[in-house]
Parts: sequence; C-alpha cells; structure tokens
Amino acid sequence: MTVCARAGIVATALAIGVASAASAGQARGGGSGGGGGGGGEQGPRGTVPSATTKRMTGTRVTESPVIDGLMDDAVWQRATPITEFTQAEPFEGTPATENTEVRLLYDDRAIYIGIICFDSDPSQIVTTDARRDSSLNDSDSVQIIFDTYHDRQNGFIFGTNPAGMEYDAQVRSEGETQSSGPPTLGRVGGGSGGGMNVNWDGVWTVKSQITDKGWSTEFQIPLRTLRYGSAPQTWGVNFSRNIRRKREQVYWSPISRAFNITRLSAAGEVTNLELKTPMNLKVMPYAINTSNRNFTPGARLDNNSDWGVDAKVGVTSSMNLDLTYNTDFAQVEVDEQQINLTRFNLLFPEKRPFFLENRGLFAVGRGGDVDLFFSRTIGISNGVFTPIAGGARLTGRTHGFNVGIIDMQSEAVGDPSRPSTYAPSNNFFAGRLQKELSSRSNVGVMFVNRQATGTGPGSDGWNRTWGADGRWGVNQNLTVNGFVARTETPGATGPEHAYNGGLEYRDRANRAYFDYTEVGADFNPEVGFLERPDAYRQVSTGYFKNLRRPWLLKTLKLREYRPHLTYEGYWGFDGVNETGFLHFDHALDFESGNFISPGMNVQRETLRVPFAVYNPPGRRSEWIVVPPGDYTTPYFFLQSNTDRKRLISGGLAWNIGGFLSGQQNAQAPTVTVRNPSGSFTSTFRWTRSDISLPEGNFVTNVGSLRMTYNFTPRINVQGLLQYNDVTGRWSSNIRFNLQQTAATGLYMVYNDTEAFNGLGPINRAFIIKYVHMWDVFQ
Repeated sequence: MTVCARAGIVATALAIGVASAASAGQARGGGSGGGGGGGGEQGPRGTVPSATTKRMTGTRVTESPVIDGLMDDAVWQRATPITEFTQAEPFEGTPATENTEVRLLYDDRAIYIGIICFDSDPSQIVTTDARRDSSLNDSDSVQIIFDTYHDRQNGFIFGTNPAGMEYDAQVRSEGETQSSGPPTLGRVGGGSGGGMNVNWDGVWTVKSQITDKGWSTEFQIPLRTLRYGSAPQTWGVNFSRNIRRKREQVYWSPISRAFNITRLSAAGEVTNLELKTPMNLKVMPYAINTSNRNFTPGARLDNNSDWGVDAKVGVTSSMNLDLTYNTDFAQVEVDEQQINLTRFNLLFPEKRPFFLENRGLFAVGRGGDVDLFFSRTIGISNGVFTPIAGGARLTGRTHGFNVGIIDMQSEAVGDPSRPSTYAPSNNFFAGRLQKELSSRSNVGVMFVNRQATGTGPGSDGWNRTWGADGRWGVNQNLTVNGFVARTETPGATGPEHAYNGGLEYRDRANRAYFDYTEVGADFNPEVGFLERPDAYRQVSTGYFKNLRRPWLLKTLKLREYRPHLTYEGYWGFDGVNETGFLHFDHALDFESGNFISPGMNVQRETLRVPFAVYNPPGRRSEWIVVPPGDYTTPYFFLQSNTDRKRLISGGLAWNIGGFLSGQQNAQAPTVTVRNPSGSFTSTFRWTRSDISLPEGNFVTNVGSLRMTYNFTPRINVQGLLQYNDVTGRWSSNIRFNLQQTAATGLYMVYNDTEAFNGLGPINRAFIIKYVHMWDVFQ
C-alpha cells in the first residue's frame, strides 16, 4: 500500500474536526491484556485491613461452568455466596432493598463470577444500551473491581447489564483526576488518561439472562487478561449493583456516596487464591482493502490492499510486551466535529486500540491543560498524518515499580523538495517509572523523546520532556498531588519549565479544592498537549456542598441540592489577568432522575493581539476580528436533562449573555431515543451559537446524529452523520463490526464527506478490514 493511501486511511479514521465551545476561553467540565497497577509481588497496603474489612474466599475448581447467564451448573454450588450489600444511594449505610448473590470460582485458566440480581418486580428492569463500554449508570447493572496487587490504588473493572453488554476499564490512583472548572457548552474530548481508562478493551466473556426472579449474569475472565503476583494471592475486590428504577446503588464492601467503585482503599478482600501463571502469546494479523475516491479535479479511484500484525507476549504474570508492525487504525470511529470559538487548542480523545491499554500509567500532568505525553500526537507531524511503521510497548510491574515503555516509528510523507508538504519520519519514545506507597500515595518519573529520522527537511529535529510527579493521601478525605517538568527544544531561549500542585478535600457532604499551575514561555512537550501554548500562571479553586434534607425530598421530590462556586484564573508573567472565570451554580437532582443546573458565569478575557473569533476556512472576507482589550462578560448558564432511563430523553445546555465585546445566545439540545431492550439507540445533538459583536454578527451550527443497532453485544452497525456550517461540509461514517474478541474480527467502514454549497462530494472511502487473533497457548 502506498504511503499516501495509508495516510489517507488514517486521516479518514482519525479526522480532526474543528472543536466546539460556546464562548472564548471557557474552562473544562467537571487490548487483550491488563494493566491497572502492576507488579510481580503484592504491593504496599494503602490502608491496613481492619477487623471490619469484608472478606470472601475463592473456590478452586477443575470443571468450569458453562457461560450462559443462568448459573444452573452444579459447580456454582461449590462456591460460598456473598449476599450482604449496603446502599450508597439513596440512603447511605442502610441494607439494599433487593437481594444480590455473588459466587467466585477459578481454575488454571480463568476467574468465574456468577451474580444473581433478585428483583421483586422483574418487569421494571431497565436496559438502556447494549454497546460495549456504554455507561452503566442509566441501566440496571453490576460491576466488579479487582485490585490484583492489593495496593489499594489500581485495578480492573468489569461490568454488564441485563443485555449482556461488555464494560471494562483500568483504574489508577483510585480513579482520581484533578479538579477543574465548570463544564463548557458543547465540549467533547478527553485527556491523556488520568485515573480511569474506559477505552481499554480486555478479552473476556459475559452472558446475562432475565428470569422470573430478576436477572443473572456470568463472567469468565481469563487469567491472561489480568496481571497479578505470585501465589498465594490476596486481591482487593468489590461488587456493585445499580437498581435503576429506584436509583439505588449498593456495594458489597460499603463505600461513601462521595466516591464510587474505584475507591479501592474501601474494598474488601478475596483470599485463598492459588493462581498459576499461564503462558501468554497472542498473534493478531490483519488484512485490509481500501477504495478511496478524492473528488478533486484529475483524481482517480485509489484501490489498495495491505496487511500488518500485532502481538502480545506475556513476559511474566506481571509484565506484557505488545508489538505492532505496519500499524493501521482504519476501523476506528471518526471524531465528533466541533467549532472552536476560543483562542486555545482543543483536545480530542485517543481512540486507537494499541495506545489505549495502560494509558493511565503514562498520564502525567494536569489532564486537558498540560499533558507531558499524549499518544495522539504519534502519527501526526505539523498537521499531516504519517503512517506508523511499527513499535513496541512494555508495561507491568517489577521489583515493586510500575514500568511503562513505548517506542514507535513513523514514516515520512510527502516530497522532500517541497518542505511545506513534507513530514519526516520520527521515532517516539516514552518511559515511565512509578512506585506505589502506603496511604493512597505514589511517586514517579517520566521521560519523553521525539527524534526525527531519515533524510530531508526537518530530519535533524528533536524534542525532549522530563517530568516527576507524586500523590499523597493525607487521609481518606484529603489528597495532595503535583508534578514538575522541563522540556528541551532546539533554539528555545525562554523558560522551559512547568509545574503544578494541588489539594482536594472530599466527603459525602463537601468537596473543596485548590490548584496552582505555572508554564514557562518555551515549555514545549511536542509529544504531549498544551491547551494554552503561552506562558502563564494559573489558579483554580472551588467549593461544592451536597445537601440532602427530608423536607426537600418530601415537598419537592428533590434528592440532592448541590450549590457550588468555582474560579479559574490565568495570569501572564507580567501580571496581566488574561482569563478569569467565576462560576456559581445550583444543581438540582430530582428523585425522578430529572436534573437541572442553572448558574451564573462571569468571564474576563484580555486580548493582547487581535483575535479572529470567526474564521471559516477559505472565506477570509467573512472573518470577524475582535480588537485587543479587556472584556468582562457575565452570562447565564444552564444544563439540564430528563430521566435517561426513559425510552425518549432529552437534555439542554444554554448560554445567554455577554461574549467578548458583545452578546451570545447559544443552545446545545440533545435527544436520545432507544428501544426497551437497548439494542437500538440514537442520539441527536445540535449546537447553535448566535453571536452579536460590534465587529460583526455570525451564527455557527454543528450537529450530529448517532445511531447504533446491536444484533448481539459483539455484532452491531453504527452510523454517525455530522453537519458543520463553518467548514461547509456534512459527513457520514457507517461501521459494521463483527467482533471475535476485543479489537479483533471483521470491520466494514464507509466514509463520505460532502459539500453543501452545491459542489457535490469531496471524498468517499470504503474499507474492509479483518483482524484475527491466534491464541498460541490456548
């Protein structure tokens, strides 16, 4: 396959749209092998187990159960069930209103978990979605978390609902992420991973069945999907159940409603485990055929075939080596388009499977503001998509340290004689070392390097980033964290440092945080992400109060009232307040599931240079430029949604009031429609910003319609139709997936980009890709 054709496929699969926000400078809102945690030995205890720590025993068997969701195999009777679950919602500390029964078995190949969710009215069981990794909050569901090194900080989550959907995630540092400012209308994106990596997809099996007693489910989790120390093992473990019609959340090992299942320091234990270390070698070759038509004058149909291969090698029970050659991500879903009305960079989430496993280990910085390593920059050079020739990743734990190493090689694209269109080949390296300490604490270091390779313009370029970070759990409610970093870039003359420090206090009634960040003028993590590339000092602080009163529930049917106040400010090194954002909100959570959060924002923006707030590409005559100056603009902000368990639900975000030198009226309505089984879901989203400025008026629209039909949890068809009136285009992305396991199977993808100004199609592509997994030692 030609370099240009492969770059076109990657560009189609990862197309970066222009991102959407309702006002300038607003702040953000609130695999087949494992990796959370990692090591060949038991980790340090974050909290010394007490006499009240809940414990269960694992039962070794030689005959595995049939995974059909019914738990009618005799082998299940050998396990001692656990049955006592405690509410976190709505009445923390009281017994669950419905019974739940959990059994755990294991053999030399897998862990087996069987759960019976008894229900006094099975006709009211709610299933909202059957797509992999869809939210479990709006459905009846169960989740399991395993802390396989018992360090009380890192783990694996597995979950499902009555439709048998597959939900999995990796957890680091108890899933905690740094606090930030209020949500932004229409904002879509994700940082470098943080404490919760939902995009990880492990290899495992689950089946569920609805019965006349409720519903039941069976999990089979291969040992090779996990990482753990040598026998005998004691793991941290917890189980949760969501009873959606009652909005009731219950746990086996009780957790305060201020937290969730990722709170591993409150987890129980499973003992009596004698797990072996199965040999692990998976080889995943792929074949792909692409027909791509660019409708520029003189262009022809480009039809190409190619192949590549990935492999996973279990070096030890706690260390995995992943290899990739001729890497291709044509099956990955395209990004949701957005329209950017800010002066700052926009962050789009990583979706490529190879980079998703253990990405939380490499997450150092202040997520979404300053990321020292962000894998999405690999395969992109100066805005040009470059094919990835291959690479390797080694992750796990050894001698008490979490270890992560990534090395990737990209290919050159373009003609060296035309420097403006040429992107040289590059080698990308990231190394991470972290040590877990007691009391929810850890320390770590990181090194990131980009080195241009080959010949041609830019082949002498390089960039390096050095960093260290830490987290200190002062007690169960107070956490302190921070990082320091420095970059090296040829020709840089200004300060190349960045650092951050913050603390957060959280209990079931209160949450408060304070955070300080400083970024030097020439700090430049080229294999990372900076939202604001200029030098600044930032302060972020906020206080949230969670109020529950019997009279509120009785008279207003209000479960919780959450008033909160936050402030985020940025200053230049000359003392100029470049951005200030004050947010006061009143979140009202009704017992019915309806939610409304009205608030008032006051935003300050100091423009040092003219800012083209509206700059449609190719239409320079329509640009609207705001002159330098200080602009303080109050505006009303609203977020709301109806009960999401219903077959039709809706939401609305709305900004009205000041905007830079003028006024805004921006709405972002959302409507979701599904069928009772959750096999069909569709979501319509529209963001319209009507901006009136002395310099000119403009209106922007960006919309999307996403539809999914799940024939089974692993066979589905998905469609994404998008409209963007700034780029003057609409696009469609249709994908059919017939998965063998996570990230393997048959994929058929159709992409179409059209102009809506009468010029017709811009690009069309049809892709067929098949990925097969050979489990060599199965």
